[in-house]
Amino acid sequence: MSELRKSLVALLYEIGNRSGCHQRPERSFFWKGRQFPVCARCTGVAIGQLLAVVTGIFTAVPLFLSLLCLGLMGLDWGIQEAKIKESNNYRRLFTGILGGFGLFCIYARIFRGIRSFVKRHKFFKKSV
Repeated sequence: MSELRKSLVALLYEIGNRSGCHQRPERSFFWKGRQFPVCARCTGVAIGQLLAVVTGIFTAVPLFLSLLCLGLMGLDWGIQEAKIKESNNYRRLFTGILGGFGLFCIYARIFRGIRSFVKRHKFFKKSV
């Protein structure tokens, strides 16, 4: 592996670590024998966030749906944390996608609200 590629891989692991991912091997996917830089749930969250950005370009997702998606990820995490039932990597990925999607849709809603407020109150008037 080239030095540039090694540096890039190390950077991805550092970003994953600093973003709060535990990066546990048993909760991560592997590709060609190498562990993903983030766990299955964080991988899902990143995918869900990208989907929300694309979706946000075309439509606004209802708040109840965003909260439901976020809540399902929280429920999966809570069930696992309470040791009621151990989650698996595919369920972590799926609920991570839902959670990332729901959270970014809420962020988009907040951004639209702030933008609308600023436009309505004309904070940035053009100088003549």
